[in-house]
Amino acid sequence: MAVLLNRLMLQSSIGRCFRKHTVKPDPAQLSLTASTPKLLYFIFAKGFSTAEDTHGEKKQKRKDAFTNTGRKINERIIRVLDEKGSDLGMMHRADVIKLMDKRDLRLVKRNTSSEPPEYQLMTGVQIHQERLRLREQEKANPKTGPAITKELIFSSNIGPHDLDTKSKQIQQWIEKKYHVQVTIKKGKNAEQPGNEMDEIFDRILQTMPGIATFSNRPKAIRGGTASMCVFRPLNKKEEKAYKDSQETEKRDTLSKDDRNKESDMCP
Repeated sequence: MAVLLNRLMLQSSIGRCFRKHTVKPDPAQLSLTASTPKLLYFIFAKGFSTAEDTHGEKKQKRKDAFTNTGRKINERIIRVLDEKGSDLGMMHRADVIKLMDKRDLRLVKRNTSSEPPEYQLMTGVQIHQERLRLREQEKANPKTGPAITKELIFSSNIGPHDLDTKSKQIQQWIEKKYHVQVTIKKGKNAEQPGNEMDEIFDRILQTMPGIATFSNRPKAIRGGTASMCVFRPLNKKEEKAYKDSQETEKRDTLSKDDRNKESDMCP
Protein backbone atom coordinates (compact mmCIF):
# COMPACT_ATOMS: atom_id res chain seq x y z
CA MET A 1 0.00 0.00 0.00
CA ALA A 2 2.81 2.39 0.91
CA VAL A 3 4.60 1.62 -2.35
CA LEU A 4 1.45 2.47 -4.37
CA LEU A 5 1.03 5.82 -2.54
CA ASN A 6 4.69 6.73 -3.15
CA ARG A 7 4.28 5.96 -6.91
CA LEU A 8 1.19 8.18 -7.20
CA MET A 9 2.93 11.08 -5.44
CA LEU A 10 5.97 10.74 -7.71
CA GLN A 11 3.81 10.83 -10.90
CA SER A 12 1.96 13.95 -9.65
CA SER A 13 5.26 15.71 -8.94
CA ILE A 14 6.69 14.91 -12.37
CA GLY A 15 3.52 16.26 -14.05
CA ARG A 16 3.74 19.59 -12.23
CA CYS A 17 7.39 20.00 -13.14
CA PHE A 18 6.67 19.24 -16.83
CA ARG A 19 3.87 21.82 -17.04
CA LYS A 20 6.01 24.40 -15.27
CA HIS A 21 8.99 24.13 -17.63
CA THR A 22 7.09 23.66 -20.89
CA VAL A 23 7.79 26.61 -23.28
CA LYS A 24 4.64 28.17 -24.67
CA PRO A 25 4.86 29.15 -28.37
CA ASP A 26 4.99 32.80 -29.26
CA PRO A 27 1.67 34.09 -30.78
CA ALA A 28 3.65 35.64 -33.63
CA GLN A 29 5.16 32.25 -34.44
CA LEU A 30 1.71 30.65 -34.41
CA SER A 31 0.48 33.27 -36.88
CA LEU A 32 3.42 32.65 -39.21
CA THR A 33 2.97 28.88 -38.98
CA ALA A 34 -0.75 29.15 -39.72
CA SER A 35 -0.08 31.27 -42.79
CA THR A 36 2.39 28.79 -44.26
CA PRO A 37 -0.24 26.33 -45.60
CA LYS A 38 -1.92 29.23 -47.40
CA LEU A 39 1.32 30.02 -49.22
CA LEU A 40 1.74 26.38 -50.23
CA TYR A 41 -1.86 26.25 -51.45
CA PHE A 42 -1.33 29.34 -53.60
CA ILE A 43 1.72 27.83 -55.30
CA PHE A 44 -0.16 24.55 -55.90
CA ALA A 45 -3.12 26.33 -57.49
CA LYS A 46 -0.83 28.32 -59.76
CA GLY A 47 0.73 25.15 -61.13
CA PHE A 48 -2.72 23.88 -62.24
CA SER A 49 -4.23 27.18 -63.43
CA THR A 50 -6.60 27.35 -66.40
CA ALA A 51 -4.20 29.68 -68.20
CA GLU A 52 -1.85 26.80 -68.88
CA ASP A 53 -4.73 24.61 -70.06
CA THR A 54 -5.84 27.33 -72.49
CA HIS A 55 -2.30 27.62 -73.82
CA GLY A 56 -2.24 23.86 -74.35
CA GLU A 57 -5.53 23.97 -76.27
CA LYS A 58 -4.15 26.67 -78.57
CA LYS A 59 -1.07 24.56 -79.27
CA GLN A 60 -3.28 21.57 -80.06
CA LYS A 61 -5.35 23.58 -82.52
CA ARG A 62 -2.23 24.72 -84.38
CA LYS A 63 -1.01 21.13 -84.48
CA ASP A 64 -4.27 19.95 -86.02
CA ALA A 65 -4.14 22.55 -88.82
CA PHE A 66 -3.64 21.48 -92.44
CA THR A 67 0.13 21.20 -92.65
CA ASN A 68 3.04 19.01 -93.62
CA THR A 69 3.56 16.24 -91.03
CA GLY A 70 7.21 15.84 -91.97
CA ARG A 71 8.80 12.45 -91.32
CA LYS A 72 7.04 11.98 -87.97
CA ILE A 73 4.29 9.42 -88.59
CA ASN A 74 2.73 8.19 -85.36
CA GLU A 75 0.89 5.24 -86.87
CA ARG A 76 2.72 2.13 -88.06
CA ILE A 77 0.38 1.39 -90.98
CA ILE A 78 -1.45 4.14 -92.90
CA ARG A 79 -3.53 4.45 -96.06
CA VAL A 80 -1.78 6.65 -98.62
CA LEU A 81 -3.07 8.73 -101.54
CA ASP A 82 -0.62 10.06 -104.12
CA GLU A 83 -0.43 13.68 -105.28
CA LYS A 84 -3.12 12.98 -107.90
CA GLY A 85 -5.54 11.53 -105.34
CA SER A 86 -5.08 7.91 -106.41
CA ASP A 87 -5.25 5.34 -103.62
CA LEU A 88 -1.91 3.61 -103.08
CA GLY A 89 -3.39 1.34 -100.42
CA MET A 90 -2.02 0.60 -96.96
CA MET A 91 1.69 1.16 -96.46
CA HIS A 92 4.22 0.87 -93.64
CA ARG A 93 5.48 4.27 -92.45
CA ALA A 94 9.06 3.36 -93.36
CA ASP A 95 8.01 2.73 -96.98
CA VAL A 96 6.09 6.02 -97.01
CA ILE A 97 9.17 7.94 -95.90
CA LYS A 98 11.24 6.27 -98.63
CA LEU A 99 8.61 7.24 -101.21
CA MET A 100 8.60 10.83 -99.93
CA ASP A 101 12.38 11.08 -100.30
CA LYS A 102 12.41 9.44 -103.72
CA ARG A 103 9.71 11.70 -105.23
CA ASP A 104 10.45 14.83 -103.14
CA LEU A 105 6.91 15.00 -101.73
CA ARG A 106 5.35 16.03 -98.42
CA LEU A 107 2.81 14.13 -96.33
CA VAL A 108 -0.40 15.64 -94.93
CA LYS A 109 -3.23 14.17 -92.86
CA ARG A 110 -6.53 13.70 -94.66
CA ASN A 111 -8.69 11.58 -92.36
CA THR A 112 -7.29 10.44 -89.03
CA SER A 113 -10.64 9.01 -87.87
CA SER A 114 -10.59 6.24 -90.47
CA GLU A 115 -8.97 2.84 -89.89
CA PRO A 116 -6.14 2.98 -90.78
CA PRO A 117 -5.68 6.80 -90.87
CA GLU A 118 -5.60 8.36 -94.32
CA TYR A 119 -2.70 10.54 -95.51
CA GLN A 120 -1.86 12.11 -98.86
CA LEU A 121 1.41 12.81 -100.59
CA MET A 122 1.50 16.37 -101.94
CA THR A 123 3.93 18.86 -103.39
CA GLY A 124 4.69 22.10 -101.60
CA VAL A 125 2.67 23.99 -104.22
CA GLN A 126 -0.35 21.72 -103.68
CA ILE A 127 -0.22 22.28 -99.91
CA HIS A 128 -0.12 26.05 -100.44
CA GLN A 129 -3.05 25.92 -102.88
CA GLU A 130 -5.09 23.74 -100.50
CA ARG A 131 -4.51 26.18 -97.65
CA LEU A 132 -5.74 29.03 -99.83
CA ARG A 133 -8.81 27.02 -100.82
CA LEU A 134 -9.65 26.20 -97.20
CA ARG A 135 -9.18 29.85 -96.24
CA GLU A 136 -11.57 30.99 -98.97
CA GLN A 137 -14.06 28.31 -97.94
CA GLU A 138 -13.97 29.51 -94.33
CA LYS A 139 -14.61 33.08 -95.47
CA ALA A 140 -17.56 32.00 -97.60
CA ASN A 141 -19.00 29.77 -94.86
CA PRO A 142 -17.91 31.19 -91.50
CA LYS A 143 -18.42 28.83 -88.56
CA THR A 144 -19.74 29.99 -85.21
CA GLY A 145 -17.99 27.09 -83.48
CA PRO A 146 -16.74 23.54 -83.98
CA ALA A 147 -19.35 21.13 -85.29
CA ILE A 148 -20.63 18.59 -82.79
CA THR A 149 -20.59 15.02 -84.11
CA LYS A 150 -23.11 12.42 -83.03
CA GLU A 151 -22.52 8.72 -83.66
CA LEU A 152 -24.72 5.76 -84.56
CA ILE A 153 -23.66 2.13 -85.01
CA PHE A 154 -25.93 -0.65 -86.20
CA SER A 155 -25.93 -3.84 -88.28
CA SER A 156 -26.76 -4.09 -91.97
CA ASN A 157 -29.37 -6.69 -90.95
CA ILE A 158 -31.47 -3.87 -89.51
CA GLY A 159 -35.21 -4.13 -90.23
CA PRO A 160 -37.23 -1.49 -92.14
CA HIS A 161 -38.96 -0.18 -89.02
CA ASP A 162 -35.70 0.17 -87.06
CA LEU A 163 -33.99 1.82 -90.04
CA ASP A 164 -36.84 4.32 -90.25
CA THR A 165 -36.36 5.11 -86.56
CA LYS A 166 -32.61 5.58 -87.05
CA SER A 167 -33.22 7.82 -90.07
CA LYS A 168 -35.57 10.06 -88.06
CA GLN A 169 -32.99 10.33 -85.29
CA ILE A 170 -30.32 11.34 -87.80
CA GLN A 171 -32.64 13.94 -89.32
CA GLN A 172 -33.34 15.45 -85.89
CA TRP A 173 -29.61 15.81 -85.26
CA ILE A 174 -29.04 17.29 -88.72
CA GLU A 175 -31.78 19.88 -88.12
CA LYS A 176 -29.88 20.91 -84.97
CA LYS A 177 -26.79 21.44 -87.16
CA TYR A 178 -24.93 18.40 -85.83
CA HIS A 179 -22.73 16.15 -87.94
CA VAL A 180 -23.66 12.47 -87.72
CA GLN A 181 -21.14 9.65 -88.10
CA VAL A 182 -22.86 6.40 -88.99
CA THR A 183 -21.11 3.03 -88.88
CA ILE A 184 -22.83 -0.01 -90.35
CA LYS A 185 -21.43 -3.41 -89.44
CA LYS A 186 -21.72 -6.17 -92.01
CA GLY A 187 -24.41 -8.71 -91.11
CA LYS A 188 -23.66 -12.32 -90.35
CA ASN A 189 -25.37 -13.46 -93.55
CA ALA A 190 -22.48 -14.54 -95.78
CA GLU A 191 -24.66 -14.31 -98.93
CA GLN A 192 -25.35 -10.64 -98.33
CA PRO A 193 -24.18 -8.48 -101.31
CA GLY A 194 -21.15 -6.29 -100.72
CA ASN A 195 -22.94 -3.05 -101.67
CA GLU A 196 -25.76 -3.56 -99.16
CA MET A 197 -24.25 -1.09 -96.67
CA ASP A 198 -23.83 1.63 -99.35
CA GLU A 199 -27.50 1.19 -100.31
CA ILE A 200 -28.51 1.72 -96.68
CA PHE A 201 -26.53 4.97 -96.56
CA ASP A 202 -28.24 6.15 -99.76
CA ARG A 203 -31.68 5.29 -98.33
CA ILE A 204 -30.93 7.32 -95.21
CA LEU A 205 -29.84 10.31 -97.31
CA GLN A 206 -32.98 10.10 -99.45
CA THR A 207 -35.09 10.69 -96.32
CA MET A 208 -33.45 14.13 -95.90
CA PRO A 209 -33.75 15.92 -99.29
CA GLY A 210 -32.66 19.54 -99.11
CA ILE A 211 -31.41 19.05 -95.54
CA ALA A 212 -28.27 16.90 -95.53
CA THR A 213 -25.48 15.54 -97.66
CA PHE A 214 -22.37 13.39 -97.22
CA SER A 215 -19.48 15.08 -95.44
CA ASN A 216 -17.44 11.91 -95.96
CA ARG A 217 -18.57 9.41 -98.56
CA PRO A 218 -19.15 5.84 -97.31
CA LYS A 219 -15.92 3.87 -97.08
CA ALA A 220 -15.00 0.39 -95.89
CA ILE A 221 -13.29 0.10 -92.51
CA ARG A 222 -12.16 -2.72 -90.19
CA GLY A 223 -10.93 -4.80 -93.07
CA GLY A 224 -14.22 -4.56 -94.97
CA THR A 225 -16.36 -5.85 -92.07
CA ALA A 226 -17.98 -2.41 -91.65
CA SER A 227 -18.62 0.80 -93.53
CA MET A 228 -18.65 4.36 -92.22
CA CYS A 229 -19.75 7.78 -93.44
CA VAL A 230 -20.55 11.22 -92.02
CA PHE A 231 -23.72 13.18 -92.79
CA ARG A 232 -23.75 16.98 -92.42
CA PRO A 233 -26.28 19.77 -92.87
CA LEU A 234 -26.36 21.63 -96.18
CA ASN A 235 -24.70 25.04 -96.13
CA LYS A 236 -26.56 28.13 -97.34
CA LYS A 237 -25.17 27.88 -100.86
CA GLU A 238 -26.24 24.24 -101.17
CA GLU A 239 -29.70 24.99 -99.74
CA LYS A 240 -30.20 27.75 -102.33
CA ALA A 241 -29.06 25.50 -105.16
CA TYR A 242 -31.51 22.79 -104.03
CA LYS A 243 -34.44 25.24 -103.84
CA ASP A 244 -33.60 26.64 -107.27
CA SER A 245 -33.53 23.14 -108.77
CA GLN A 246 -36.90 22.32 -107.16
CA GLU A 247 -38.46 25.50 -108.56
CA THR A 248 -37.04 24.79 -112.01
CA GLU A 249 -38.39 21.24 -111.88
CA LYS A 250 -41.79 22.53 -110.79
CA ARG A 251 -41.94 25.05 -113.66
CA ASP A 252 -40.94 22.37 -116.17
CA THR A 253 -43.70 20.08 -114.85
CA LEU A 254 -46.35 22.82 -115.13
CA SER A 255 -45.19 23.73 -118.60
CA LYS A 256 -45.39 20.08 -119.66
CA ASP A 257 -48.91 19.79 -118.24
CA ASP A 258 -50.00 22.91 -120.14
CA ARG A 259 -48.64 21.50 -123.39
CA ASN A 260 -50.47 18.23 -122.79
CA LYS A 261 -53.75 20.10 -122.20
CA GLU A 262 -53.31 22.09 -125.41
CA SER A 263 -52.58 18.90 -127.27
CA ASP A 264 -55.76 17.29 -125.93
CA MET A 265 -57.85 20.30 -126.97
CA CYS A 266 -56.63 20.20 -130.53
CA PRO A 267 -59.03 18.29 -132.91
